[in-house]
Amino acid sequence: MLKIIFLLLMSSGIPVAIAMAGSVLVYILWTGNLPAFVVIHRMVSGIDSFPLLAVPFFILAGNLMNNAGITNRIYNYALALVGWLKGGLGHVNVLGSVIFAGMSGTAIADAAGLGTIEIKAMKDHGYSSEFSVGVTAASATLGPIIPPSLPFVIYGMMANVSVGALFLAGILPGALMAVLMMLTVAYFAHKNGWGADVKFEWPRVLKALGETLIVIAWPLVLWLLVTQAGFPPQATVFAGLVVLFAADKYFGFQAVLPIMTPVLLIGGMTTGIFTPTEGAIAACIWAMVLGLAWYKTLTWKAFVKVCLDTVETTSTVLFIVAAASIFGWMLTATGVTAAIASWVLEFTKEPWVFLLLANLLMLFVGCFLEPTAAITILVPILVPICQTLGIDLVHFGLVMVLNLMIGLLHPPMGMVLFVLARVAKLSVERTTIAILPWLVPLLLSLGIITYFPKVVLWLPKMFF
Repeated sequence: MLKIIFLLLMSSGIPVAIAMAGSVLVYILWTGNLPAFVVIHRMVSGIDSFPLLAVPFFILAGNLMNNAGITNRIYNYALALVGWLKGGLGHVNVLGSVIFAGMSGTAIADAAGLGTIEIKAMKDHGYSSEFSVGVTAASATLGPIIPPSLPFVIYGMMANVSVGALFLAGILPGALMAVLMMLTVAYFAHKNGWGADVKFEWPRVLKALGETLIVIAWPLVLWLLVTQAGFPPQATVFAGLVVLFAADKYFGFQAVLPIMTPVLLIGGMTTGIFTPTEGAIAACIWAMVLGLAWYKTLTWKAFVKVCLDTVETTSTVLFIVAAASIFGWMLTATGVTAAIASWVLEFTKEPWVFLLLANLLMLFVGCFLEPTAAITILVPILVPICQTLGIDLVHFGLVMVLNLMIGLLHPPMGMVLFVLARVAKLSVERTTIAILPWLVPLLLSLGIITYFPKVVLWLPKMFF
């Protein structure tokens, strides 16, 4: 009965969050077994969670980075590093998304932020609108895979999994996806005879490589100073930041400070300096320092607007989580989740078969539901089966999030699809067709991540 009411409300065009909460309320009133105030009580308790405090701060950090002119710096850095390759701006698109993913945490922010710059630049250099939109859409899926990640925070809270472990688990899969996308760009460049978009210049490339080396070496040097030389952690990090700001000022680096966002987050969490929630606050402070004080590209008026946008987005996300928590609780209380688990386990006890079926389900659901809603609905149903079959929940979290990100690229609810259609001024139909070839690297990445869990679990097992 609960599922029927939910489907009826959804099919009538009611937003998914209201449909979830409303179906539970109608079911309770219909059966009369529980008082109606249980709906409000369970919704409030569903968002009364410390890890969820990270949600508004990660959203704010992404919005601040997006509005502080940092996207231009990332684009110029990526252009210097790989723009001289054949199909250069396609490679720039992917690399820029890798870097921006370490700040925004969402696919939509990536598509709307860097996508606007990248699509215009590619069209100005003679690339077709379809290719520009396709590579931008595919690379936008990196946003929630490379840490930090808003969907990982939601999944970690729902599945009772370490958010820090999920963040680490996304690094290698994100790198794998980026490599496969760049190989796809190289294929199209070879097929169409495209050349480079900027001239190869040693000073420009060496400067970009120097920035990359600093980003890699900086945390390693600090780690050695703290663990081997016995320097105090806080003072060492502060001194290291002073060195970074000095290097940016006197050597004119484009992207060292923005790229340090994920480095600071992951380093802080793995060393125990702060929790993921505190890391989200640190990311906001870092974005404010860069935008307001250092680059001075973010005005106080724009800052207030960013905060208001963050409040609006946070309200939407947390309302979905609250509605999904009562819906998931009712599914469990009425025995729906247990019945589904029993049916699946009667059908197969092979983990690889279950993962195949789960992938098909999540790809389908991702086309119709926003990722936050999909995660909060699917976790209570699928996680108990994973536990029974011995599937690692960190691994399954990566599989779930990637499936739902691919779903964002397709109608009827593909939010990235609609954002890019508007940015590129293409019809939804042409945008959908443009994205189809890019499903090849995405689905290949999904297959590798699903059936080779060591790609996902190697880093988390080193630190957790």
